[in-house]
Amino acid sequence: MRYRLLTIIAAICLATVSMAQKRYVIQHKPYIDLRPMHFGISVGMNLQDIEFETEAPYVCDADRWNAGFSVGVLADMRLSNHLNLRVSPTMHFGAKHLTLHNMADLDANGIPRTETQDLKNTYLTVPVDLKFSAQRWNNIRPYMLAGMSGMLNLTNKSQEIVQLNRTDLMLEIGLGCDLYLPFFKLAPELKFCYGLGNKIDKSHVDNLKDDNKKSYANAIKSGHTKMIVLTFYFE
Repeated sequence: MRYRLLTIIAAICLATVSMAQKRYVIQHKPYIDLRPMHFGISVGMNLQDIEFETEAPYVCDADRWNAGFSVGVLADMRLSNHLNLRVSPTMHFGAKHLTLHNMADLDANGIPRTETQDLKNTYLTVPVDLKFSAQRWNNIRPYMLAGMSGMLNLTNKSQEIVQLNRTDLMLEIGLGCDLYLPFFKLAPELKFCYGLGNKIDKSHVDNLKDDNKKSYANAIKSGHTKMIVLTFYFE
């Protein structure tokens, strides 16, 4: 499922860029990139994942990626002809489906005992990125970006087995393309985010009443969040 979604995202980006590569007679918004600062809005979709480290004999995995919704705002400061500083506070609404296996507890068919959890997440992120833009060609201009993002988890702390910390710091890299339209600039962007800190919060373990769920929760040592974000900026 995750590979199918990634293929769809890549196809959207390639189709958008290929459509934009037609040679335009009119140069739309020829001076728009000379603004010292400008603002915009963004909408998009995200795929959330988490990478676990567990103690034997337990195994925990986010076994599928569910597409979520993202919406945000943008502030862009021009540093030079090819370099911009961007701050883009964004809300990410999504979920992860977790499967936890006890490899030491097998049934008659050799299948391990399993617990599942739907881990819903609402993240508020504040990315600070440097945008490196190529030379404009007619009405398109590809770019790359890299930066860091602070993240605040707004989800209710009461979770069944896995509970996440409120805050995290994420490393971001991505690529996109500015498309110059008659009335505004549209920028589709694909970004990869990786959490640098351990997101697992074990403060709730002692409050779990199910001993089986408690054993799963105690076996999870660490977890690092990951996201793939497809965003459309309107600037």
